[in-house]
Amino acid sequence: MSFGQGGPGWGSQGGPDWNSGGDPGDWNSGSPGGSAPDWAALAEQAERSRARRRRWLMAGGGALATAAVAGIVAVAVVNEDGSQGASDKPSESLPAEEDVPSPDPKPTFKDQPPPPPPPRDFISDVKRDKAPLSAKTLYPTQRVTINGRSYKLTKTATSKNCAEAAHAGLGPVLTRNNCTALYRATYTNEGLAVTVGIAAFKDAKTAEKVKKEYQPNLVALPGGGVPDFCRTVTCRTTANSLGRYAYFTIAGRTNGQPSDASDKKAQQAALDGSNYAYARVLQRGKDQSEAAAKSPEGGSPKARQDG
Repeated sequence: MSFGQGGPGWGSQGGPDWNSGGDPGDWNSGSPGGSAPDWAALAEQAERSRARRRRWLMAGGGALATAAVAGIVAVAVVNEDGSQGASDKPSESLPAEEDVPSPDPKPTFKDQPPPPPPPRDFISDVKRDKAPLSAKTLYPTQRVTINGRSYKLTKTATSKNCAEAAHAGLGPVLTRNNCTALYRATYTNEGLAVTVGIAAFKDAKTAEKVKKEYQPNLVALPGGGVPDFCRTVTCRTTANSLGRYAYFTIAGRTNGQPSDASDKKAQQAALDGSNYAYARVLQRGKDQSEAAAKSPEGGSPKARQDG
């Protein structure tokens, strides 16, 4: 058989005839002489399908992004509310209602008495200073110790006319400011004597004025074994006030010797007497304050003055 003759005649059998200009797409027709597919329509349909997929993907991605933003906002809100972060625990993990502690009951307060008034309130005005007032209440003990130094009480006296217990300088000051009484006491210690004088006025303002106007001096009070002292010689003096009381001291040697600025012991005795007068007046205020706190009416003992 010759390869040039007797082989299938592609052109005569209806197959593709490359020489005759046949359509190569006829190979895929599956049958000789079948119609060719519309490739342009297929391409357009494929492009539309791809476009739809892109739109779905974009829409889905946007929804996921929105959900993610919403989650971030939720966490942010929880954090701003004061917690450490959003919790992912299910609601079943919350404690049962009976396990939740109940709020504390309202506190109850027992009726408490009011605090006592300040002691100075009682000793600053004659209208409130109603406790018994006398030389005995102001100088109640026979011995006192002041800063480690012991003094013995030798004599007390009360002067309703305050100027009678004061020298020329102090007398007019007491009279001008309406002194109601001057209570004196003398104490001794190792050859020294100090007389303490506590003068009463209507209020603290007047007593303060007397202290500022002070001029020497208080009359020393002899007696009880103490001779007349500080009459004609120099002695150490002080003046001060507390509440409605002004208080003065005069201290010197019981042997009649002068006590000038170099006499430190006499000066110390005068200061000790002043400190004692301050303590006694303040104690008077404390006693009345404590009595007022205990009294249902908040009052103080009935007024009384003794000589």
